[in-house]
Amino acid sequence: MGRRDIQSLELKRNGFLSDSHSGLQWSLQDRNFHPGGGLFASVGQMGNNENGGLKLPYADLLVKYVSLPEGFKIFGMTEEEKGLMDKKKKNSGLKIKIKVSNPSLRRLISGGIAGAVSRTAVAPLETIRTHLMVGSSGHSTTEVFKDIMKKDGWTGLFRGNFVNVIRVAPSKAIELFVYDTINKNLSPKPGEQPKLPIPPSLFAGACAGESSTLVTYPLELLKTRLTIQRGVYNNLLDAFVKILQEGGPGELYRGLTPSLIGVIPYAAANYCAYDTLRKAYRKIFKQEKIGNIETLLIGSAAGAISSTATFPLEVARKQMQVGAVSGRQVYKNVLHALASILEQEGIHGLYRGLGPSCLKLVPAAGISFMCYEACKRILVEKDGDE
Repeated sequence: MGRRDIQSLELKRNGFLSDSHSGLQWSLQDRNFHPGGGLFASVGQMGNNENGGLKLPYADLLVKYVSLPEGFKIFGMTEEEKGLMDKKKKNSGLKIKIKVSNPSLRRLISGGIAGAVSRTAVAPLETIRTHLMVGSSGHSTTEVFKDIMKKDGWTGLFRGNFVNVIRVAPSKAIELFVYDTINKNLSPKPGEQPKLPIPPSLFAGACAGESSTLVTYPLELLKTRLTIQRGVYNNLLDAFVKILQEGGPGELYRGLTPSLIGVIPYAAANYCAYDTLRKAYRKIFKQEKIGNIETLLIGSAAGAISSTATFPLEVARKQMQVGAVSGRQVYKNVLHALASILEQEGIHGLYRGLGPSCLKLVPAAGISFMCYEACKRILVEKDGDE
């Protein structure tokens, strides 16, 4: 059975709306609906209720208030009527616009919201990943999950998430702001020569990662300690005070070097992959605007590429942050950490937790980029901006 084609509606000069496929006729002048066009031989007969027409009220409001299905067209409409229908279609659906005139502030707000939403969505996976990296609750995702549920219940999966949000929101705000600003300024305009020998997104991503890490690293260390050392600290402030008392200000930056070293390739690869995939999408599909779902998928793919390439440095960083907790070895530097892990556990040790890490980082990257782009569309400079 073949596919049924949708027929166009034709608005004739005499004011009748007809469908040639079904034989239906609708008079916009007398508001009558006729189930069979062949039953009426003349204009005078059409619209006569005695001849079987069904009267529909408010047919004259069709153009103003009724949305026709996709594929239907009305011929013979005036330009004013067409404008009304186009405007109605364009304004359909809920659209929220908030005026923020400063472009830098728009980027910072968008980045902060994107970071908070994305990290909260994947908080349980972040907790499991951290335990796997330091081997504190088991050696597989299932073992860690069961151990957390047994000791702390569902709340244990979100342990440290508040601190994580406090850290990630400003971190992601700074990161996306720096990336967007540098990338826009360094990207050559059509016809211009490249300003850098490397892709601007690669350099912008590295700068973005370095900036956000330097500003928010102590919060990340506090979050890691709160997640791993159960019962040692009462809250964020208590952890901050005790760490200062035990190790001084330098303890808040333990593991900073591998973080700075690791964030350069990660952030550079992440943003470069994201920018490259967006350009490829526009070229292949010939669309300038990219929807939310497409942005989610592109951002997730970029996160998968960057996290896999730089994961060993992330493992070394986490173990250096934990320090001598539970009699663990204290590493001198990132090279010492990598060499020791490789010697004791082999290649597998450098990639312990990669599975749950990708399960966390991949959707987190996608959600973050999607929220950021969506927020930038909501926060506009003036009314009417898209």
